[in-house]
Amino acid sequence: MTNQRNYNLESKDTSGHQYVYRFDFDVMHPFMIRAFTPFFRPGTMLELGSFQGHFTERLLAVSDDITCVEASDAAIALAKNRLPRAANIHFVCALFENATLPKRYDNIVMTHVLEHLDDPVAVLKRVNDEWLADNGRFFLVCPNANAPSRQIAVKMGIITHNAAITDAEAEHGHRATYSLDTLERDAVAAGLRVVHRSGIFFKALANFQWDRLMQTDIISKEYLEGCYQLGQQYPDLCSSIFLMCERRVK
Repeated sequence: MTNQRNYNLESKDTSGHQYVYRFDFDVMHPFMIRAFTPFFRPGTMLELGSFQGHFTERLLAVSDDITCVEASDAAIALAKNRLPRAANIHFVCALFENATLPKRYDNIVMTHVLEHLDDPVAVLKRVNDEWLADNGRFFLVCPNANAPSRQIAVKMGIITHNAAITDAEAEHGHRATYSLDTLERDAVAAGLRVVHRSGIFFKALANFQWDRLMQTDIISKEYLEGCYQLGQQYPDLCSSIFLMCERRVK
């Protein structure tokens, strides 16, 4: 990230494309928590890129000591308004490259953020070297270049290749579209030790299509469960890819 970027503007909806969808809040967030739960450590939580606090609210069930680092002051203001006042949540408005944090954390979560960074390896290196506790866990999730919805878009001529960055994604600050191999490449380059790799939710439709379907009775809880379980079998065909990492001590 550079100082010239406007993070408040990047997080706004654009013409024909939303920054986030109900699919993210109602489907992906619960399944992310479910995928993370077997690996969480008791103790402190650091959320890198908390946006408006929707995922932060779910993390309150995991930790009562949460620090959020977010570059958009507008997003932080909205998060403070919607999160429980009594909750022990500390917000830091800063770039990851410049943030000064007081301690190491037992759990660090970064969901759908790494693809926005100008120098992702440098930020991941800070996670490994400065912020993750010796026995801590780092939960890293990114949109998947090889999701069937993107592969279909390639065949339709909407995008040129799986890892392409669309104009709307560029407006939202995307700098890369990861697949499992490139995500693990950057994690390892930063010094992290990848312990677990998986995918979250098999997905053949675009987010806006999911939002429309979810307003009908076509999609059942059983269907959503099937997509989640199928994603565990075929991680490279998931909406998002997930790495659980630990600190590599030199």
